[in-house]
Amino acid sequence: MSAPVLIKRYANRKLYDQGRSRYVTLEELEDLIRQGREIRVVDAVSGDELTSQTLAQIILESAREGRAVPPAAFLHQIIKHGEAWQDFIQQSLQASLAGLVENQREAQRVLREWATTAGWWRDAGEPHPPASAGTAPSGEADDLRAEVDALKARLKELEARLQR
Repeated sequence: MSAPVLIKRYANRKLYDQGRSRYVTLEELEDLIRQGREIRVVDAVSGDELTSQTLAQIILESAREGRAVPPAAFLHQIIKHGEAWQDFIQQSLQASLAGLVENQREAQRVLREWATTAGWWRDAGEPHPPASAGTAPSGEADDLRAEVDALKARLKELEARLQR
């Protein structure tokens, strides 16, 4: 991950992007964050950390412009629980991601089991079972195998994205 974009805030409330050597707006900072960049805002004179306040200001500006903001109940909880909310959010996200990964693995296992039973999946080294009289015509079976292969590829892609 790249280093955060360093932003200095001056007494006149202007925000200066050190990397690009220019003043920036809150909207530009919001765009940077949406692009996946992390920002770090410090007071230009004292060096005090102002990132949290600036992020809160971005959220407030979004609300004033009618854009989506976190629900009021969520904001109440943040205020009510102070710093403890960060641990709660991190633990909740980690648990959600772990559950999602586990659900994906279970779906993959079920799909593999189902495809093996149907004769569309074979483990490495295991010969492909011969087609019986009751199975689908060759063209249809090939289409179904291709569809299963596409689903397997998509599952692997999703798992890789979750790992990141």
